[in-house]
Parts: sequence; structure tokens; C-alpha cells
Amino acid sequence: MSTTSPTPSPVEPGRTTPAAPSGPAAPAAPAGPAAPAARHLRVGRPKEPRRGHLALGEPEGTPDRIDVTSRSLERGGRPWFPVTGEIHYSRIDRERWDEVLGLARAGGLDTVATYVFWQAHEPRPGEFDWSGNLDLRAFIQLAAEHGLDVVVRMGPWAHGEARYGGFPDWLEELGLATRTNDPEYLTLVRRLFAEQAAQLVGLTHAEDGPVVGLQMDNELYDQPQHLATLRTIAEELGLRVPIWTATGWGGAQVPETLLPVYSAYGDGFWEETTTEWPEFAAFHYRYSPVRDDLSVGKDLRESLDGVLLDPDAVPLKDDEQLPYATCELGGGMHVAYHRRPLMTAADVTALSLAKLGSGSVWQGYYMYAGGTIRRGPWGTSQESHATGYPNDVPTLTYDFYAPIGEFGQLRPHFHALRLQNLWLALDGEALAAMTASVGGGSEDPAELRWAVRSDGERGYVFLTTYQPARRPVDGQESVQVTVELEGGPVTVPSRPVDLPAGVSVAWPIRYRLTDAVTLLSATAALVTRVGAPGASDVVVLAATDGVPAEVVLEGDVAVAGAGRVTREDGRTIVAIDEPGADCVVELPGVRLLVLDERTADALSVLDLGGAPRLVLTEAGAYARDGRLVLLSERATARVSLFPAAPGLVRAVAGEARDEPPRSIWTTLRVTFPGAGTTRLAEGLSLEAPRPPAPTRGGPLHRLSAPTDFTGAARLPIDLPVELVDGADRSLLRVTWTGDVGRAVIGETVVSDTFWHGRVWDVDLTRERDALARAKLVLELLPWRAETGVWVDPSVRDVPDGIHVDAVDVVRVGRAVLEVAPAD
Repeated sequence: MSTTSPTPSPVEPGRTTPAAPSGPAAPAAPAGPAAPAARHLRVGRPKEPRRGHLALGEPEGTPDRIDVTSRSLERGGRPWFPVTGEIHYSRIDRERWDEVLGLARAGGLDTVATYVFWQAHEPRPGEFDWSGNLDLRAFIQLAAEHGLDVVVRMGPWAHGEARYGGFPDWLEELGLATRTNDPEYLTLVRRLFAEQAAQLVGLTHAEDGPVVGLQMDNELYDQPQHLATLRTIAEELGLRVPIWTATGWGGAQVPETLLPVYSAYGDGFWEETTTEWPEFAAFHYRYSPVRDDLSVGKDLRESLDGVLLDPDAVPLKDDEQLPYATCELGGGMHVAYHRRPLMTAADVTALSLAKLGSGSVWQGYYMYAGGTIRRGPWGTSQESHATGYPNDVPTLTYDFYAPIGEFGQLRPHFHALRLQNLWLALDGEALAAMTASVGGGSEDPAELRWAVRSDGERGYVFLTTYQPARRPVDGQESVQVTVELEGGPVTVPSRPVDLPAGVSVAWPIRYRLTDAVTLLSATAALVTRVGAPGASDVVVLAATDGVPAEVVLEGDVAVAGAGRVTREDGRTIVAIDEPGADCVVELPGVRLLVLDERTADALSVLDLGGAPRLVLTEAGAYARDGRLVLLSERATARVSLFPAAPGLVRAVAGEARDEPPRSIWTTLRVTFPGAGTTRLAEGLSLEAPRPPAPTRGGPLHRLSAPTDFTGAARLPIDLPVELVDGADRSLLRVTWTGDVGRAVIGETVVSDTFWHGRVWDVDLTRERDALARAKLVLELLPWRAETGVWVDPSVRDVPDGIHVDAVDVVRVGRAVLEVAPAD
């Protein structure tokens, strides 16, 4: 790898240090075939992981024992690959918890993480509130009903873009040495932790409950003794969990009693307006064993803590002794007033897959579901210049462009990440035991980026030509790599292929389909496996647009169904011309279903009618009590099920009618009551009579969010009651350009946004009673390029002023299908 990129260089045995990231890459050179030696890698059997050296895990003999080795987490004596998503219970209406957790499980999570915001639970000294959507215990119990484990991020400091990092105002006013072992501060922390311990009684893994981990504080860099003390306090209060964590990025000093967990973001609102792309962002799209990122939260370290880091002088943790665990892979990105990133779904999914290729054994997404920032006795609860922070963020929305949006919107990366997560559910146990080797790739956009994860016998080849549009990398011609395994070399693809720009893949090598049939390689992703009564299993593969799909089998294998078959060099090669829902390759004892990219994004695996089923639908889908719950903004949607269930499906809510069966599928057309979109206004240009002058504030003197809306443009919205009622949820969707927008009902601000290139959604259903008393009014301030706000280059060239392209009411319908068990 290039010496100018943040890749490891030796400083002492078992330690590495990241070099300072370089500036923008040079113009891309024409792509061409790489030398064969650059695409050849020998991998042996990894040495046994070290055990018993960490103050983590549970005693031998514990039921469903969770342990932590130097390579991975283990559960029940086998490697365990957790997939975790951050969901803030206190920022989501309690009546929506069930849906959000159901979607999270359907999205492939097996764990959720959640912050405990001190300010929400103890707004006044000694007066705790665990009611309503602050009911941590009820949230955890509901997660367990959905088959989800829980990691509680106990604080005391949380951040999460909350006022004072989640500290109550009264604590700030005491002037204590917070986040240290100051005795007065620890007395208050003990009181907070005691309240949390009471909430968790009977819910920890040691008590056969779902709580498997606790995080101590957050983003604390230079107080390892304090972090260790926090764990001690929690244990003294009776908390026993197998996994104790602390955030490890930014060169954090994490004590030996806590597992450092890492972050990776493709952009950051915390950067300056002069930063086109954060210095570490490009690194996250390459393969590397380096886990740290010195740019995440750098502004807080410098402005609040006075900590300045020299990138050349920050050693990483001992990578040989600790598993590569993450807790904040950017599931999207928040916005600040001065800087408003526009992460795409492809940005998110490519970064996530790059971490898998780099050796991650715990995928943790932040955020996985957006929410709404709470109000408190002090007013709004966001971090701001007024509370001494370097950033002004919106007062209410914490949508984060997460896979599940603030109001349950399902983003494209919800579906794309689900494919990765289904793969981990199928083969994560094996992947967790595999070590990562970087085959090639640097910051040079013309160099093939590839890596291998392997246990010496089998593995996966990772390749990527993806990097966000601000610094794209080249496509690659004549791609073919050879991996030397213990059983001999595997070359994939069977013949070189051109890999287009903008793709990331993970191809299986030597994957055993049955005792008699081995998938030697495939140029399609392994997704999942589902059985069918009285028939052979179906293994699902997902092809990549623009990449010829092939399946290579070891030996001479009988093949029927889809695909063109050739046999050479002791291999059976099946070329797939048309991947899709009906592309089934019949093999002895197993079937391969090879999906195209769009169809794969519509695939879920849900427990329905007492058995796992493949579900194909573009509607949102999750399982509850064995039933299929569907959500759609459109009036109808097609739903296909496998194993086929002819005559076994009935609609409990909504309507469903049979369509002609397709290949292996039972297909239905489902109708969603009330769903659809109604246009209220379009093509408006508005004048703000007296927009406020730009101001700056906070410790880094950044642009401040306007607080004076007396001179804003006002757009009253007429909302017939039938557009708010009669659907599962109604959203006001505003497509516009401008600077800042607020939705106001009477005197209450119910939603706000900083324009950054996306639509603005306002939940009308939660405001139904208020709308019966007063009209909703949009207060809008104009875009002025000269102000210097940073927005993504793809949306930067917009005219000054306020332009409303459309105002729509989007009504989300809900249908529920019951699938009877097959005989």
C-alpha cells in the first residue's frame, strides 16, 4: 500500500500506527491489466486465537456462553458475528417501537444498541423518569420479542448530538470535573447507574435475558482509569454482562477491562466548510487492518477537551490481542448548519462491505433508525453553539439518513445492507473465524483493490471499484485473482472480466453446498439458504449489475435449469445469462437461485407460518407473531413467497389476491388501505421579506443556525382531514431548495430541517390532534450561496432563494398476511 495512505507501518511488535492521510488524489490514470503477481495471494490456516487473556466473557459452563477471543466473539462455543444497529428508544414514539424493531430484525440485525441520555431520565436532581418512550426496560423486552439482543450504552456521557452530550443542565451548572474520577461526580454517576441497573434486573444475558453488552461513556480519549471505574461501579451495582465496551477511535486510551469498538464514516458534519472530504474518509473505502479514525469527533476533542492528536504519533491498539469490532459504521450522516453531507445508499453499503473485507467481526451501524430529538424543561435538546458546542444541528430531526428514517421511511441501503446481513446470518460463524489479507490496492485510483478472508480451506474474495463521487476510482479491466488455499489454488473468475467503476463485491471460494457439491467460486454474492418440505434446499446468490455472473463447481456436476454449462480442468462452469427471480440452477441435492441486483434488494428471510421463508417484495416487510406485516406508499404491491404457499395465505389487514405462480414462488397482489400520494402544491418561488444576516458562534467560530424566523417566507398548508386519517401514517413531503425550514402548528415547531439536497418529511399522523386546532405553516429561509454553507457538490449549483418544487401528502398503508403452516 502507498506510504501516504493511513495504512499500518511497524513501530513495535503487535502495534501499528496510521500515517497521516494524504490530500486529494492525483487525476486517475487509465486502467489496465495488473501484473499477475499483484493478483495472487497465498493464505494458510490461521493460528488458533488467544483465549482467557481478556477481562470479558462468561465462565465456562454458562448456558449459551459468550466469550471474547483475540479474533472474534464466541457464543455457545462457536464464533459469533453480531450485527448491531443503533436505535434510540427515547427519540422514537413508543407506539412505533414494535414496527421499528420488527424492521430491524427483518433487516438482518441480531442486536440493537441504544444510548441512555441522562438528561432525559433525570431532568431534575434525584427525579428519575422511565415512563412512556423513556421506558428502557419495556424497549429491551420488546427487542427480545423480536429476537434481538441489546447493548446498552450507559453513558454517563453519550453525545448523540444531544445538548451537553446528554448531561442534564443541572449537572453542568454544578461545575464538577465530569468524566473523571472526581468523587462528587462519581456519586451522581452511581445514582444514575443504580437506576439503570434496576431497569435491567432479569434482563442480562447471565439471567437468560437479551442484554449482552454495556458501553461505558463515549468518545473519551484520555481517561482510561475513569472508564475502568465506570465498569467497576456497574458491577458493584450487580450488573453482569459478557461484553463491556468503550469507543476506541481517535487514539483513545481504553483500559484492558473494556473492548475498544470502532467507527467508520464516509463523511462528517463535524468538519469545516473548507473540507471537501474528511481526511480519513477515502481510507474507509479501501481494505486495511487499521481500525482507527482520527477525524471522527475531532472538533469536540479540540474545542471541548483541548486534545490535539498528531496522526503520526497515535498507536493503534494491539491488533493481535483484540477482535476487530465496530459500533459506528455510518448508516448515514447527520447535518450541521455549516456543513451538510449528502451520503448516498451506495456510500453506506460500500463502506460496510469494505470493513468486512478488512477483517471486521462485529458490524455495528450508527444510526440504523432515525428519530426525533427530545424537548426538555430547558427547551430543545440538540447540541448547539448556545451550549458551547462547535456545531449547530437541527433542533428536532435526527433522521441521519438512516436505513430506517425518522418516521419509518425505508431507504435504499436498508435493502442493500439486508443482503450483507443475511449473508452474515448464514455464514458469519465461518467468516468470524477467518483472517483478512489485503491482496492489493492503495489510494491510487488505477490500482485494483482486493482482499481475501479465509480459514485456509475456504473464504471470500473482496473487490471494490467504489469510492464516493467526490473522488471516484477507476473501473478495472481483465480482473482475475488466484488464491492459494490448502486444498489448492482457486482462480476467480474462471476467465478475466471487466469490473465497472462503482461496484463492491464479495465472492465465495470453496463453499460447500452439500457434502457432495462444492461451489469452487462464483461471481455473485452468497445471500442465504432456505429449506423446503420434501424438496432440496435453495441457496440464494445475488449477481452484480455489469458483472457477468458465473458459478463454478468442483468436479463434473450434473446441472439442469438456468445457465450455459461448460466443463474444463475438472470444473463445471455455469454461465448465468439472465439472473432474476426465476433463475434456478438445479444441482444434485440443492438448488441455486441467482437473483439480479434489483430483485435481490427486494429479498427478505422471515419466519412465517412456523418456518423461514423467502419474501420478495418492494414493500417494507417484517414478521410479527408468524404473520407478514407489509408497509407501502403505493396502493398495491406484489409479494412472492418461497417455500410456495398456495392457498395458505389470507389477509388479516388489507387485501390480497393470488397471481399466477412464478417458478418456485407463490405470488400475491396486495392492496394497502389508504396508501398513495396527493399533490398539494408545486412550482412555487417564495420571498422571505427579512431573512436574518449570517452569524457565527461556538468555540470554533462556525456559521450559526438562524433563530429569528420573523422574516421568513410563510407557506400555509391546507390539509383535508381525510389525508391525515385512514392510513397507517401520513407524511407531508416537501421537495424544495432553500436554507432552513420549520413546520409550525400554532406556536409549536413540530419539525425542522437544514436543506441539504433531500426531501423533507413531516409526520402528520403524530400531529393529528394539533392539526384539528390549527393550520400547519412552513416557515422557510432562502438559500444564499455567499453565506458559505457547505453542501454536496451534486446539489451545490442551485439558485439563491426559496423554490418549492412540490408539496405532497404521502400516505403509508399497512397490510398483514397470515401464512398457515404447510402440512
